[in-house]
Amino acid sequence: MQLQFCQLTSAGDRENNQDYMVHSINDDYALFVVADGLGGHSDGEKASRFFCEAFIKLADQYVNRIHHNPSKIMADWLDDSVYQMQQLFAGDSAARKAHTTCAILYLDKILTLTAHCGDSRIYRINPHEILWRTRDHSVPQQLVDEGEITDAEMALHPEQNQLTRSINALRMPDAEIAEYPPMTEGETFILCSDGFWETIKPDEFLELAQLQNGKQELKKLARMSVLRANGKSDNVTVQWVRM
Repeated sequence: MQLQFCQLTSAGDRENNQDYMVHSINDDYALFVVADGLGGHSDGEKASRFFCEAFIKLADQYVNRIHHNPSKIMADWLDDSVYQMQQLFAGDSAARKAHTTCAILYLDKILTLTAHCGDSRIYRINPHEILWRTRDHSVPQQLVDEGEITDAEMALHPEQNQLTRSINALRMPDAEIAEYPPMTEGETFILCSDGFWETIKPDEFLELAQLQNGKQELKKLARMSVLRANGKSDNVTVQWVRM
């Protein structure tokens, strides 16, 4: 696939980077994954890395069947990835408390497929508007949906880190899967952990979708997201994709 692509990750103001990301781009399809580990330094790091490694390793096995029933195949792929994630923990007791979010984007010439769990996000943007973003599995997102707070107030809400779903090696995944029309020329996708989106404004996301902008603007906003957190930045991870 003819894509422009850039990815960045930073520990922010944390001692460890518990985020992890992987991608695969070839002639037939493209696959992107961002994960944000939870559950202590080493535990969160293991959860995000093991999940991403397992998911990307299984790609060829599941992509060959994806068009028969995209959502079902993605669900099976996720189940298998969590099983492989469990094997990578190899009996480590940390598996019980190690969790991760995930944001997964699959693209080919006839399909866009997403899967997400937690508060790592996927944005679909054209130069004029944010077409959609995935809805977080979190307490603040529930409050937004109920009209109690605005979308702009989510990042500053005291329960921002309270998730209602996450990936864990010892239980079946409860990810949200959605099918969309294929990517069109000029569109931009952004996958990111909450350390990025919490401080980036809607008009700044639109800047990343302007056809003259790309990697340098992404680097600038990633640095800005850390600075705006005033010494309390979470890990920051973002993938930028344009056709």
